[in-house]
Amino acid sequence: MPILINHQPAESLSVSDRGFTYGDGVFRTLRASHCQPRLWRWQWQRLAHDCAALGLPLPDVDPLLADITRVCAGIDEATVRITVTRGQGARGYSPASAPGSTLIVQASPYLAAPDSCFRDGIVARLCDWRLALQPRLAGIKHLNRLENVLARAEWADPAIREGILRDSEGRVIEGTMSNLVICRDGALLTPRLDGAGVAGAVRACLMATLPLQETELQLGDLLAADEILCVNSLIGVWPLARLGDWRSRSRQAAEQLAAVLTEAG
Repeated sequence: MPILINHQPAESLSVSDRGFTYGDGVFRTLRASHCQPRLWRWQWQRLAHDCAALGLPLPDVDPLLADITRVCAGIDEATVRITVTRGQGARGYSPASAPGSTLIVQASPYLAAPDSCFRDGIVARLCDWRLALQPRLAGIKHLNRLENVLARAEWADPAIREGILRDSEGRVIEGTMSNLVICRDGALLTPRLDGAGVAGAVRACLMATLPLQETELQLGDLLAADEILCVNSLIGVWPLARLGDWRSRSRQAAEQLAAVLTEAG
């Protein structure tokens, strides 16, 4: 797996890096085709937003794109992860001890899911784990992903592809690795993420392109939907075929979202 740390080839990170010790950083995961990052406009937009929200230095865009080209060399279809941490610092929580930052860019071959995930839809489950409310961190793809890890640990059945997460007050928020879009009576809706959750680049692209409305969604809203769709930068669009007793009643929105993402690149 090719890795660049601060633009130099490397295979290790200091244990004093605050990304390791405190999860003090952000990341993006994206697809690249022939060294070209997909949906780059929205990936960059989200990275800039998240760095600003945590007071992290935003990498310069041109050297970052050059790093992506370097790590993807020889990989036609790649999965790329960009990580920005506050860098190395002294012991203690104060960020003032870390005057620099660390940029990590790494790539691996993209592993495509079976075509059936889109063609036939997937099976999902409702997770028992509830996301904590923290408006200051809501939407940010920060390095503290323990809630998602513990939610994903709830099942081992390979037939279940995704788990649906609610917050501590019962609102539907996201999947363990995806954002959610539902179609109900022709309207496209996505959960509000002002208290918890991660705002992904695909979600941002769809909101900029389609009449996709952010709204508070309860479990009843989910189960009344004609379609429930999971979206992220690696899977694209996965329509749900089944969630408990719920069954999909349409394919129109899935086809529409997939077409938008194909057009957006």
